[in-house]
Amino acid sequence: MRKTLLTLGALLSFSAGLAAHEYDTGNLHIEHPWALAVPTVSPNGAAYLVIHNKGQEEDRLESVDTPRAGKTEIHEHVHKDGLMKMQEVQGGLAIPAGGEVRLEQGGYHLMMFDLKQPLNDGDRFPMTLHFRKAGDLNVEIHVQKNPPADADGGHSHAH
Repeated sequence: MRKTLLTLGALLSFSAGLAAHEYDTGNLHIEHPWALAVPTVSPNGAAYLVIHNKGQEEDRLESVDTPRAGKTEIHEHVHKDGLMKMQEVQGGLAIPAGGEVRLEQGGYHLMMFDLKQPLNDGDRFPMTLHFRKAGDLNVEIHVQKNPPADADGGHSHAH
């Protein structure tokens, strides 16, 4: 009986952690904000998440900030002249009505410059997402040494 209660307690703690890792604001639903752990000497890092728009109108992620970095930008990977480059998304990132946008390795991502402390596996830190219609949303970024199982297959990300 005691072993069953301990197992049930562990499962409840785990599922509470999962539920706390999804966020809603207005018509938007945000899934699993995370960042890849980077070496201590790295001045930059990236964060990822999925944004679902359950509404009838487009919204836009206009900017992002976190006390963990000097500056954070919405970035995208662009293939140009046979090279892959990363650049800031000008004017914010459109979240289509009834659709989703995945910020993931090899695609859109939240680029953090001038990290104030390393991104170590297991760390958590706050980030504020600024949406045009849904307003500001505070999320908690979970730092992981490996991409989540539902990520894009583990493509590496370096800036």
